[in-house]
Amino acid sequence: MSVAVRNTSTRTNTLTAGKLPKGAPWGLLIVSWAIFVVIFLLLEASGTTSDFNIVGALFFGTILFDILIVVISMVVEGGRKAKDRLVTSLVATAFIVTLLPLISLIYTVLSRGLARFDSAYFSESMRNVIGDGGGALHAIVGTLEITAIATLISVPIGLLTSIYLVEYGRGRLARSITFFVDVMTGIPSIVAGLFAFALFSLLLGPAYRAGIVGSIALSVLMIPVVVRSSEEILKIVPNELREASFALGVPKWLTIVKVILPTSIAGLTTGVMLAISRVIGETAPLLITTGFTTSMNYDLLQDRMMTLPVFVYTQYANQGPNATPFVERAWTGALVLILIVMALNLLARLIGRFFAPKLSR
Repeated sequence: MSVAVRNTSTRTNTLTAGKLPKGAPWGLLIVSWAIFVVIFLLLEASGTTSDFNIVGALFFGTILFDILIVVISMVVEGGRKAKDRLVTSLVATAFIVTLLPLISLIYTVLSRGLARFDSAYFSESMRNVIGDGGGALHAIVGTLEITAIATLISVPIGLLTSIYLVEYGRGRLARSITFFVDVMTGIPSIVAGLFAFALFSLLLGPAYRAGIVGSIALSVLMIPVVVRSSEEILKIVPNELREASFALGVPKWLTIVKVILPTSIAGLTTGVMLAISRVIGETAPLLITTGFTTSMNYDLLQDRMMTLPVFVYTQYANQGPNATPFVERAWTGALVLILIVMALNLLARLIGRFFAPKLSR
């Protein structure tokens, strides 16, 4: 009996003898990244590379981490635990590789866009500017106005359509609406611009360019996104809430207004923000419908209007003899566009949290 107990105790001690500290994987990952950051900095200092490559440093550092964690775990914890560490590190590597394009984008835009991130950029237009200086105030105003009107057009139509499909829609009409919404989701943005241009050309002539035409084009792109996202959000509202409301004698329209919409307000707001993010960076339809200008224009119904995506495109495509100020203005415009999208998403989260139903204890 004592021999059996001794053998069991020895086997238990063997299985649990070695164990890495809890924070060891994170420490190894940070050390691996630091090693390749130093290597890439040395390559930059020696002139082998033109600038510091943060994506390469993080990628190769993650690969080094995979190798180190498996080898160290094999030595300390044994083969069984090393296999578990290998699979876990590969999952973490896949996640990091997925984030690398986003990290590269943010790093590049910040490093190149901060050069003109000054007060003049946000308080001046490009009127009579052919070289250094100037700003993008006219483009920022145009982007905000055109996107706001497109949102005012798209959100009521998209939300009411999704309510009909979820709460009322049955039969051939509902299937037809769903089919056409799916088709609209995949249309190229240039087609939406051509549609709006053709519509206003028939009504007001082919020379008409204005911000409202761009809003119509963007709303064609936004509506299917709002419909699909809102439809999925409304579908996940528990049926028990509807049945409880009906049991109290509340009519269906009031149930939708007082129960279903408040319950799903956070998801609906997120869907609207996704639709805005989808169209706020469009260039092709706005080039056709609103054109471009170097002057301020607050009127959506008259004259051409500049937007940030078109501003970035024109600055990069029409560079002067000295290309540096044009490229700097283009990168700063891209940075401002990203900041606007981030601000809108933060606003959506705040709205969703504020209007979400509160659970009483």
